[in-house]
Amino acid sequence: MNPRKIAASYEDVTIGIFGSHSAKEVGMAAKAWGFKTVIVVQRGRDKLYTKYNRHLYDEVIMVEKFKDILNREIQEKLLELNTIFIPNRSFAVYVGYDGIEKEFEVPIYGNRFMLRAEERNHPKNQYYLLEKAGLRYPKEFKSPEEIDRLVIVKVQQAKNPLERAFFYAVSPEDYYEQAERLLKEGVIDEEGLKKARIEEYVLGARFNANFHSYALKDVFGNFDFVGFSDRRQVNLQGFLNLPAKDQLKINVPVKNEEIGHFGVTMRESKQQEVYEAAEKFIEACKAEFPPGIIGMFGLQGAMAYSPEDETKLEFVIFDVSFRVPGDPAIGPTSPEMRNLTLKHGVKIEDPLDLTMMEIKKAMELKRMEEIVT
Repeated sequence: MNPRKIAASYEDVTIGIFGSHSAKEVGMAAKAWGFKTVIVVQRGRDKLYTKYNRHLYDEVIMVEKFKDILNREIQEKLLELNTIFIPNRSFAVYVGYDGIEKEFEVPIYGNRFMLRAEERNHPKNQYYLLEKAGLRYPKEFKSPEEIDRLVIVKVQQAKNPLERAFFYAVSPEDYYEQAERLLKEGVIDEEGLKKARIEEYVLGARFNANFHSYALKDVFGNFDFVGFSDRRQVNLQGFLNLPAKDQLKINVPVKNEEIGHFGVTMRESKQQEVYEAAEKFIEACKAEFPPGIIGMFGLQGAMAYSPEDETKLEFVIFDVSFRVPGDPAIGPTSPEMRNLTLKHGVKIEDPLDLTMMEIKKAMELKRMEEIVT
């Protein structure tokens, strides 16, 4: 069955939600826009949704493990409800790209084939796309022996498929010493270390620049900027709260595991560069992954001085999110919500309101097949 044809046949729509990562955000936006909702939750990880926020979900589908969403009876239930599914990072990790691309017949708002581009071992990954877009990203070192400056090493955590355990090194010797310690402590394993990315550490002010790219560009325009944010990380945040002399006393590995977000702003004279980066990236994605980005995405990086010109600030991109970034701080802290309310003539309180706005308009115009894959 073709998900686009399925979506075109819908008389009404239920918003499908994956019970992790950004499920509350999606639920709030969907209900605020008058949609029915269905959430798929894993037994034992469900109370946040089934007990404390039950009002956000009209239907609850309980599974023993998240990958059971691919089971025929679960998919049939979602299709009976006329579900449009909103993908998030947990959906990609726990269900798997092959299952999402080849087995999951439920229409997805967005480009299901781009979720895989977040993986660094995929040929057309985010760095490939950033290169195609002509955007700056940190220099990569292919082996520890090449390290000649401060680098950050991004390694998959051994026990957590969603998170990475970053460490920093200034030389090959420093790299091997720290890697050995993390291996002994079980934070990482040999397989993860082999696949690790070693890249220059960019000294700059960090910004997650968040956007929404439209499928119905003739109706809403190419994209909207929705706001900046930054991450709070365990246990890095605790280290940074200590004086330097006390940080040196603590002999435990620093983990950059994301635990929350906070809103930030950027001065207007530098914002144009961020908009232009999004524009170039959207074009590159459209060429490499037709129909391109649909829905929310994030360019996560820093404003840093150019190595060629120490007086020039430029946006350097570390990571790309090809789906809901899972950051409930964007809406409440971003001045862009007021801007987007003025632009679209409807109340916009959260970036996911734009997702619901486009789904609702596609239903009205009978163009549902254009917003899903």
